[in-house]
Amino acid sequence: RINNNNNNRMKKVQLKQIYRTVLPVMLGGAILVSCTGNKKTSENMEKDYEKGTFGYDLNYLSEKDGGLIVLKSEDEKAQVILSAKYQGKVFTSTANGLEGNSHGFVNYNFFDAGIVDEHMNGFGGEDRFWLGPEGGKYSVYFEQGKEQVYDHWHTPKAIDIEEWKVNRVTGKEAVFVKEMEQENYLGNLLNIGIERKISLLSDNNVADKLQVEMPEGVNAVAYETANKITNKNDFEWTPETGTVCIWILDMFNPSEAAVTVVPYHAGDEKELGKVVTSDYFGEIPADRLVDVDEVLYLKTDGKSRGKLGMNAKRTKAIAGNYDPFARRLTIITFDADPDATYLNQEWNPDRDPLVGDALNAYNDGPLEDGSIMGPFLELESCSPAAFLKPGETLSHKHNVFHFTGEEADLSPIAEKLLGVDLEKVKNIF
Repeated sequence: RINNNNNNRMKKVQLKQIYRTVLPVMLGGAILVSCTGNKKTSENMEKDYEKGTFGYDLNYLSEKDGGLIVLKSEDEKAQVILSAKYQGKVFTSTANGLEGNSHGFVNYNFFDAGIVDEHMNGFGGEDRFWLGPEGGKYSVYFEQGKEQVYDHWHTPKAIDIEEWKVNRVTGKEAVFVKEMEQENYLGNLLNIGIERKISLLSDNNVADKLQVEMPEGVNAVAYETANKITNKNDFEWTPETGTVCIWILDMFNPSEAAVTVVPYHAGDEKELGKVVTSDYFGEIPADRLVDVDEVLYLKTDGKSRGKLGMNAKRTKAIAGNYDPFARRLTIITFDADPDATYLNQEWNPDRDPLVGDALNAYNDGPLEDGSIMGPFLELESCSPAAFLKPGETLSHKHNVFHFTGEEADLSPIAEKLLGVDLEKVKNIF
């Protein structure tokens, strides 16, 4: 009995020692895990932002792509969301931080549907890289011999659903690369190298590029896209083999009062060609497209599908859109060469493939069956035809500038760049 009591006392002492040494470690570990978990949770908690704000879109897109790249100004008012997963897109931007308006069109309905569309996966994005021509004998969207109608139209996967590689990232720019093979309508397999650099522009950069002064009370977000394609084939791209062009498309949110503004060079039609092609999807009605004093105005309310095109001799390599509801003036500028050859994108292989547009503008609207992809509006630019020898490269720059503020402060910018005041734009229709 004495031995048992001693053994019991020894066990109690041992247990106390164990509790004194092990339990604090266990508790400390639990506290450490708990604190770390709480800290991580608090850091990752997403503030609820109102739909239409940049913060809302940043949260939403982060669920779709965990590798988003966000370029920011020093004060974090100007921000731009980029995605390698979604083909090097600029998804959207803001001039007023997380609480500010999100300028790009993000197609929530398509994302949420979770489908893969055999024709085009319309995720949206306020600036995306595509290749032209869409139609015609050089088309890279239609197989050889197929009638050029919607049922046979397929966007090349490399510019539709395939992920691109991130070549380099800094706080103010990102470079994406992609290599692709694509057969054209003539049956030739084109090997294409793509490089796309997107750079956030400071207010000083904006002032220098546009030669405008930024009024007090106006905020801006702007970026330059420098796009390159390289002939990776062992043969030259010629009119006989067919070729491609760089095609940049900007998708923005429309509104009841939004208007696209396209100034152009006046002159003899025999020398410069016609002012505008306005029948891509049927003729644009006269109450939606007007031509006044060498400026075209296109109503962009997202309620009627229509597209216009302008050749490189007519365009001034600039266009804009004004939305008085969002208090947003958008300007695009791009490279244009009036002496170069541009590709025809029409869905008609019988048309001359070497006569095409440098600038396009689009207003979305319902199709005949009542369905609609957006609505959204688009401003677009194209490079000249890439008639390149093996290893040669073609470059095309396309810049986007958003200015937000009071109409009286934005109007001088529109007058300087587009040649019209915003009061006229607002009331043109």
